[in-house]
Amino acid sequence: MPSRFASIKGVLLDLSGTLHIDNAVTPRAVEALKLLRKTGIKVRFVTNSTKTSDERLHAKLSKLGFELSPSEIFTSLSAAKRLVQQHNYRPLLILEDEALEQFTDISQDEPYNAVVIGLAPSKLDYRNMNRAFTALLGGADLVGIHRAKYYASAEGQLSLGPGGFIAALEFAADKKAVLVGKPARAFYELALADMGLLESPESVAMVGDDVLADLGGGALELGLLRALVKTGKYREGDESKAEVPLAGTYNTFADFVDAVVS
Repeated sequence: MPSRFASIKGVLLDLSGTLHIDNAVTPRAVEALKLLRKTGIKVRFVTNSTKTSDERLHAKLSKLGFELSPSEIFTSLSAAKRLVQQHNYRPLLILEDEALEQFTDISQDEPYNAVVIGLAPSKLDYRNMNRAFTALLGGADLVGIHRAKYYASAEGQLSLGPGGFIAALEFAADKKAVLVGKPARAFYELALADMGLLESPESVAMVGDDVLADLGGGALELGLLRALVKTGKYREGDESKAEVPLAGTYNTFADFVDAVVS
């Protein structure tokens, strides 16, 4: 095993773009996950996926062939709900219908005291953006589930993420958003604590296809070993965007696993 991976006790894995792209699995990803688990290394999945509920996400991953427990998946959608509950928010939720299923037990009555925005291609239109703007002017807090600039579609094309919409509302309402998903440090810490590795983050690798949203921010602050894969939203030269040199760059997640177990 290469020296940089010699002390690894856990791996945090991005999902979309790293293990799968829409309904297509990245090369050898299912087999690689099984191989990684055989080493005894702890694995957790950390995702900014906000287009569907956690229950639907787990069902999709299982259908694709991945063997994982719902308790191993940490989603920014769940983190957002936790924040809403902690602050007793009555949120205006700008989310896809399948993601709204996760908030059916949350009061969403006006007047809103929070605006929560995720990746919601069918909902991020002028009408809803203006509703959000009005609520923010009325004193509501702005919560961004994540602020990725873009995401990769099934065809491999890049599509606009929620980051630009969040930035527009910050600018218009003169209000700073609270971010709950990657790369927020607290989000990684939830998964680290679940693995029992919160006190030794330097022994954990974070693997993703986005050098900023997956491998920046809290991943860098915590000292995680950051590995970039050239699938999903990766584009040539993304490595150079890293503030601090990465632990490694690999063509696929499976190639990362091969490096760990070799």
